[in-house]
Amino acid sequence: MKKAFFSLSLFLLAYASSFACDKCKNYDNHNFKIKSASVRHDASLGVTIWEIKVEGQAGATTPKPAGSLNGAPVLGYVFPTTLHPSDVGFNKTDGILALALTSHPDFDDSPLWDESADGNYDNDGIVWHPHWVVLVEDKRVGGGYSVKEFKKDDKSVVLPKINPGMPMYMDSPGYNVVTQNNAIRVIVPDYRINNKTDFKFDALSCYMEVSTGEGGSHEGAGPKPMLGVYKVYHIASGNLSLPYSVKK
Repeated sequence: MKKAFFSLSLFLLAYASSFACDKCKNYDNHNFKIKSASVRHDASLGVTIWEIKVEGQAGATTPKPAGSLNGAPVLGYVFPTTLHPSDVGFNKTDGILALALTSHPDFDDSPLWDESADGNYDNDGIVWHPHWVVLVEDKRVGGGYSVKEFKKDDKSVVLPKINPGMPMYMDSPGYNVVTQNNAIRVIVPDYRINNKTDFKFDALSCYMEVSTGEGGSHEGAGPKPMLGVYKVYHIASGNLSLPYSVKK
């Protein structure tokens, strides 16, 4: 745990630094300035309700498409947690398990779900939807972090059955995400997090970007990560110390 918090402090240092990211500033507005964050457990339903409130309209700002997967922008409201990757179906691995609520119009990485309910399962990337991701320190990007990658032939890697098929520690769990006025919320069933309801968490808003690598076959050795955090807009706690507890 000490190692995780040390890594988080490095992330905060990257957040405070002035990295060049021309696209990032296009989305730096009140819709991503966090006022509060909470996770509440409802024992009667066996779920946790995760919520971020912002100064503006939650979810009202979505990325402008890049026209390709390489360089595709991703906006996110992210909950870093003290949950373990194995709590949501990954193998035991180093990194910070986070629940990311994302929007990205250039691709759809939740093929089992039709978030827009239009009968097409391949066109919903812009609709706010959740991912479990494992974050690791990455000095190649301004935000200081990326989603942990692996080689496709690595037999030690275990992913949940509903992962999107990318060589990253990412899952597409399909939880219901709702935006309402200044709040974005997601409901997570207890059994989907190994019935853990006593974890710590924080919340942040950020700009991420996809890099497919040379020839489109990214294996994590390129100049950019497959999915990196390029800019953190705001942190709920102010210092990313994961100070918040689940309300009972």
